[in-house]
Amino acid sequence: MWGLQRETSSSMYKRSSSRDYTPVIDAEDTSGLLPNDVNKAMETTNPPWLCSLPHVLVATISSFLFGYHLGVVNEPLESISSDLGFRGDTLAEGLVVSVCLGGAFLGSLFSGGVADVLGRRRAFQLCALPMILGAFVRSCCCCHLLLILECVSLSGVSNSLAVMLLGRFLVGTGMGLGPPVAALYVTEVSPAFVRGTYGSFIQIATCLGLMGALFIGIPVHNITGWWRICFWVSTIPAAALALGMFFCAESPQWLFKQGKIAEAEAEFERLLGGSHVKTAMAELHKLDLDRADEPDVVSLSELLYGRHSRVVFIGSTLFALQQLSGINAVFYFSSTVFKSAGVPSDLANTFVGISNLLGSLIAMVLMDKVGRRLLLLWSFTGMAVAMALQVGATSSYLPHFSALCLSVGGTLVFVLTFALGAGPVPGLLLPEIFPSRIRAKAMALCMSVHWVINFFVGLLFLRLLEKLGPRLLYSTFSTFCLMAVMFVKRNVIETKGKTLQEIEISLLAKP
Repeated sequence: MWGLQRETSSSMYKRSSSRDYTPVIDAEDTSGLLPNDVNKAMETTNPPWLCSLPHVLVATISSFLFGYHLGVVNEPLESISSDLGFRGDTLAEGLVVSVCLGGAFLGSLFSGGVADVLGRRRAFQLCALPMILGAFVRSCCCCHLLLILECVSLSGVSNSLAVMLLGRFLVGTGMGLGPPVAALYVTEVSPAFVRGTYGSFIQIATCLGLMGALFIGIPVHNITGWWRICFWVSTIPAAALALGMFFCAESPQWLFKQGKIAEAEAEFERLLGGSHVKTAMAELHKLDLDRADEPDVVSLSELLYGRHSRVVFIGSTLFALQQLSGINAVFYFSSTVFKSAGVPSDLANTFVGISNLLGSLIAMVLMDKVGRRLLLLWSFTGMAVAMALQVGATSSYLPHFSALCLSVGGTLVFVLTFALGAGPVPGLLLPEIFPSRIRAKAMALCMSVHWVINFFVGLLFLRLLEKLGPRLLYSTFSTFCLMAVMFVKRNVIETKGKTLQEIEISLLAKP
């Protein structure tokens, strides 16, 4: 085993400073094998993927909650606006959607610091805190069991627009903390040969959350006050996340950064199996030596102007283009848009959810076969074509039925191709290309960009649709998709099949 020797002589690492490690090889471990035989065996054997799977599945519950809260106001929005007295006010309806995203922006700003200081597991549990506060206000007379539940706070009992917005904002802060931590955790605990597949689980869980929200919202038009149940029901998966994290492994990379070498070894053994611990620890040790001259504290100026500014720019731009493609406008307001086209909203939402899930499953199969970069190119190209179909559907020369088919078909193709690459790849690719020292804070910065643009898309979509019309608005979305294709071709590297340490070493070697 590789360990840390602070005061005893039994460990295999001697640490004289926070950046000074010297590996010592135990001759007994390799006495019966030649060094080349050992290296060859380790290079040709993949770790057992089942070891890390349960940890990844628990982490993706946060993505399920993320997707659920993104879509939970879609179907009930009309009922909410009617019950709370702002029906017909498109700006107020936009605020109900987008104030949650404003809270998410705030949560994402702190996610990097929280993940670096407290660790990945505690960060998952902490994302429940703002929602717990709302739940306590809502049900202060209930038992203290509520303290372990990630409730939907004030939203479920609000009797005015102001209270609804406050509840949604509190939920949003928890949502903002969850996604970057999920991306970090899944990337850091997954073996390299299935990291793309496991990363796709995040998108699949988000998709299932969206579908769950859509299906839960179906009775909202027939049962008075059902929209409150839509908010409350998320306590079940939230409790599973909070409790499940007690039994999950901590990120070995984070433990190593904290100087907890023995704990990092133990977690690598849980995640990769005992035969791969030495190789993983040796790679971390080599990176630590390569970064010996770098400060421990990561500043904002370093992210924006330092040696890693280019990868941070690539990450921020990918998330910006993802949102400017118009995808969340489809998710937030699909019920309203389909209803105006004469399509029953529950049927339309079902097809949207199925398209999203199908694309996510295809991405899961292809992620570690064709690679991240090619999936991004396919995805953004397909999205541009789908938006062009939407533009064509607005033509006055088409019969009504043909226009309706183009509109609905274009929406479904758009969602399908988004889930193929533009949805899952950025959250997986960025933790791969960010060096471990800046990974958490760089993800927080990029996710902040994501939430800012997401906020304004949710706030302004209906108003822009009224002012500009669907043809110009969808043409704008299609243009952003084509810009994304060109950006990916020029800037995105392929990372499939490489360990995080190999990717970082290769990037450090570049001038």
